[in-house]
Formats: sequence, C-alpha cells, structure tokens
Amino acid sequence: MESDSINHLIKKRFRGFLPVVIDVETGGLEPKKDALLELAAITIEMNEQGFVFPAEEFHYHILPFENANLDPKSLAFNKIDPLYPLRFAIDEKDAMKDLCIKITQACKKNECQRAVLVGHNAWFDQHFLNAAMARSHMVKNPFHRFTSFDTATLGGLAFGQTVLSKALGAANIPYDSEEAHSALYDAQRTAELFCHIVNQWKITTEPEQAPFPDV
Repeated sequence: MESDSINHLIKKRFRGFLPVVIDVETGGLEPKKDALLELAAITIEMNEQGFVFPAEEFHYHILPFENANLDPKSLAFNKIDPLYPLRFAIDEKDAMKDLCIKITQACKKNECQRAVLVGHNAWFDQHFLNAAMARSHMVKNPFHRFTSFDTATLGGLAFGQTVLSKALGAANIPYDSEEAHSALYDAQRTAELFCHIVNQWKITTEPEQAPFPDV
C-alpha cells in the first residue's frame, strides 16, 4: 500500500478535492447550444515535499452533438474543422463517459471525494463541461458542479496578470502562441501556472476534510 505521505497529501491540501485542469475548444460561446469540440484534462498530484505537480493527461477530440451550433468565428479562432476525418473524433457521450471513469479512478487513487475544476477563466470550461455531462446523462459526475479554481484570478493575485500568456511570462513558464488554442497545450500551461502559484503557499496546518456542500 502506498504511503499516505506520497499520494494522499493532496486530499489534505484541498479539503478532500482533487484539482483537475480542464480546457475546452468549442463551436461558440453558448454551452447548451454550441458544440464542444475538444477537451483536455490534467490531474494534479502532490509529492513527498508537499509540492503539487501535473500528473495524468486525458485528451479528446469530440464530434458535435446532434443539432449543435457551429459559429464560423469560433472555428476560425480555434482552427478546428469539426468534420475533418483525421481528427479521429468520438461522440460526446463516449468522451464524457471515459473522462468520468478516469477522473473517478484518479480521485480514488488520491483518496479524494470529488474533483474540482481548474481553468483559465474557469466559468467557461465549467459551463461547457456541465452541459456536456447533462446531455450525456452522466449521473455520477465526479466534478464539483460549481466550485472551481480560476488561474485568471490567481494570476491576478500572484502577478497582477489575468491574461494566460502574461501570467505565464511573469512566472517564467514558456508559452508558444503558435500552439495556443489547442485544448491540450492550453491545459498543460494552465496546469503549470496553477502548480507554480499553489507551491508558493504551502500550508503547514492540516485543514478540515469535509468538502463544500454540492447543491
């Protein structure tokens, strides 16, 4: 059995929650109407010294759900062709099912009761994730439905910068604008930024373990 000092410190740091970075690319700005086209998720774990780090990565190219709206402006921005066959995209329900399985496994591994979304302007990713979970009828959604960590806010606190590229620059984390707006790349950089900021505030006292109520 793995030592509590290795894999299970993360549950104490965030009151029983496992941070999971989420980034989405979409066909618009309306979660219930516009297509979810790409999603990346990265779990956050903690080492023996109490520092958090990006752990497992999960990445999905997703087919537009039936009658989904595709805004040409959004597609021009993220450069996604939803029907391009070499995207190897899968149905939204299959992506959500696999994501729920993987994140549930990660929560159990780290003895956390639930995942909490980490995102840059997290409200956007959280609303699209919630809408996709609802369309897919995922009864056992491992993510907290409204609590999140926002690296835009955290970047403003730590560096006075709310734009991802500028916050990363202030943290001396490399950022390639040519790779931006890929869900996996943006999730990787967001995970690095989140860990960099959290690691500046190591907690020495053990917080209570009961999570926030989920209503």
